[in-house]
Amino acid sequence: MHVHDIKTICNLGTGTMGFGTALLFALNGYAVRMFGRSAASVERGFASIRGALDMYGRNGLVHEADIPAILGRITGCTTLEDAARGADFVIESIAEQLDVKREVWTRIEDLTGPETIFATNTSGLSPTAIAASLKRRERFVVAHFWNPPHLVPLVEVVPGEDTAAETVETTWRLMEAIGKKPVALKREALGFIGNRLQLALLREALYIVEQGIATPEAVDATVRYSLGRRLATTGPLESADLGGLDIFHAIASYLNADLCDARDPSPILKQAVADNTLGAKTGRGIYPWPAQRLAEIGRAREDNLLEWLKKDREDRETAAHAPL
Repeated sequence: MHVHDIKTICNLGTGTMGFGTALLFALNGYAVRMFGRSAASVERGFASIRGALDMYGRNGLVHEADIPAILGRITGCTTLEDAARGADFVIESIAEQLDVKREVWTRIEDLTGPETIFATNTSGLSPTAIAASLKRRERFVVAHFWNPPHLVPLVEVVPGEDTAAETVETTWRLMEAIGKKPVALKREALGFIGNRLQLALLREALYIVEQGIATPEAVDATVRYSLGRRLATTGPLESADLGGLDIFHAIASYLNADLCDARDPSPILKQAVADNTLGAKTGRGIYPWPAQRLAEIGRAREDNLLEWLKKDREDRETAAHAPL
């Protein structure tokens, strides 16, 4: 199947990730069949979609007159049979539990045609393991959207051991067609690219606090006002080239041995789980999270992501009108 053959999307899930993927496909002209386990789940998905469209509208990212048509492309479904009907591409964003995903995909395979592409939005599970019981494993791939999917452009496209190159290529093209920035891995790896990098940074950040080198506030400020700003323009490998590989070789020669190399989760994380101080969801983690602070930082993050989204759109429009 080629990307221009894809017309209908089966969207499994209505939660944080599921509503976002349904919205993105509908925004870009695809018919979407959005599955939730109950009518209430489907309605929550639609409520989230309407809220995101309102936010887009306030920021000039969608015309208010277009919103009814966008919503009209999405059909809510409470059975897999209805959701899978006529699907050319299936995107799944259900619980991050291997047995649950396997069960759902086994049913989806029986309900779809031989050319349908199967994509899981897992954030780190092995696509080979998820697809182990399927007959059409060559059609199975990871399309890992980053949260929130309607604001963060990256999608990691990850093959399993049996995934066909055509499946990766078509999925990549489809992600481009809905305005995302896809990256394709050469092979599967736990955590893909983004979570491996994110966890490496988090491990060292927690280690700095554990060792009494600096406070959490100092660690976060260091990233926000240096690395974070630079990495938004040049990635770590580009930054190394720009700084000089000889310089980074010299730094690595003395610093690597002093960095955290722990295999187990940080003692800070272990204690937080034991104490049920899990961060924003419980009101306290590394920091206290009163409602006002949580609302303020949520708005600030959303505003920053929206500004980047506007810039991405401007860049695409400029490229589309550039002379050949």
